[in-house]
Amino acid sequence: MQAAFAFGKTGLTVSLPDGPRYSVVEGRAAEALADAAAAIGAALDNPIGSKPLVELAAGKRTAAISVCDITRPAPNHQTLPPLLERLHDAGIPVDGVTILIATGLHRCATTEEINAILGPEIAARYRVVNHDARALADHRSLGATASGTPVYIDRRFLDAELHITLGFIEQHLMLGFSGGRKLIAPGLAAQQTIQVIHSPRFMREPLAVEGSIENNPLHAELLEIARMARHDFILDVALTKDRAISGVFAGAPELAHAAGVAFVRATSLTRLPQPADAVITSAAGHPLDLTFYQTLKGITAAQHIVRPGGRILLLCECAEGIGSPEFAAMLRNYAGPQQFLDQIASAPVLIDQWQLEKIALAGLRNEILIYSPGVSPEQLGALGRRCFADVNQAVAALLDGLPAGARVALIPEGPYAFAQVAE
Repeated sequence: MQAAFAFGKTGLTVSLPDGPRYSVVEGRAAEALADAAAAIGAALDNPIGSKPLVELAAGKRTAAISVCDITRPAPNHQTLPPLLERLHDAGIPVDGVTILIATGLHRCATTEEINAILGPEIAARYRVVNHDARALADHRSLGATASGTPVYIDRRFLDAELHITLGFIEQHLMLGFSGGRKLIAPGLAAQQTIQVIHSPRFMREPLAVEGSIENNPLHAELLEIARMARHDFILDVALTKDRAISGVFAGAPELAHAAGVAFVRATSLTRLPQPADAVITSAAGHPLDLTFYQTLKGITAAQHIVRPGGRILLLCECAEGIGSPEFAAMLRNYAGPQQFLDQIASAPVLIDQWQLEKIALAGLRNEILIYSPGVSPEQLGALGRRCFADVNQAVAALLDGLPAGARVALIPEGPYAFAQVAE
């Protein structure tokens, strides 16, 4: 059997031997909108729980718009122009608009990437700035949340009279779903804020997982931070497998985001009758598998459909290697899941430790195997023991010792497939 997986920019075809019972878990989504442009315009002019954007912007001279970085396939080329048009119709001039690339703690976007994120015409015409979480002086303190998280948000966003975020909604490994408040924190937050919201206090919370938003304490924390930053308006979309727009949700941030989450849940969740014995998954290909840091989402999403003790094989290109220097150093010295969790339990939070913490939590439950030509076993610490240079060897190791007729799930699009075992 041949199976194709999202992998880098070109994909990867894997040969699978006879014996196991293979099932392909495809991402499910609503149909693409017949006229996305009309739907976006209607959402901006008849938003959820808010005045129309033109009315909201009336009398203001400045607006800040937070957009996803290159690791997220947000369709800004479709959503941004009509939003900007309405800001200008309300009287906000071009030089009154600041577009911020919400990098969180990711690296800054390059000029080429900014052109890809926004389109070259918008990139050339408007003030576009990269958020830099490590530059505390670029942020303003807003105090602390009720639970004590220090809140520092990019002052270029706060200095504007109108605060807007532009994103899309999909399952998210910690927040339940992306979009909305995520474009403010961690998107525009300082390192000091991000370290707390990604600390063991939240990372080990059972409800801080994909598809979970009700009673998710991390979701509640980020909503509080967004309110403190005076989050005024969102324009979020839902996407099909081919990244076409299937739903548009604009308006008051919490109400519009909740409507988008309900839509994505209803149209995207796949229920499987029973868990798999093993899973082969991708990290969704480019741009999500540019670095090993980002590929974790393929593992955590697969955990929802594999039995405890089952195996997960992750296929990821990692053309840019591991990720940040901090993450690379931690991963290189990674001794194993329980050792790492014990090591960081009461220690000060280090940059990017949360990704490795999520991998460690997954490693307590499942055996993790990796095929990635962009990294070496030596770079992966204890994970390197099950890292393979050849994809056929990786598949053989995954299947080794499984009983005849074992259930093996194949997830070509990795975290873009929103799947759970039926209760």
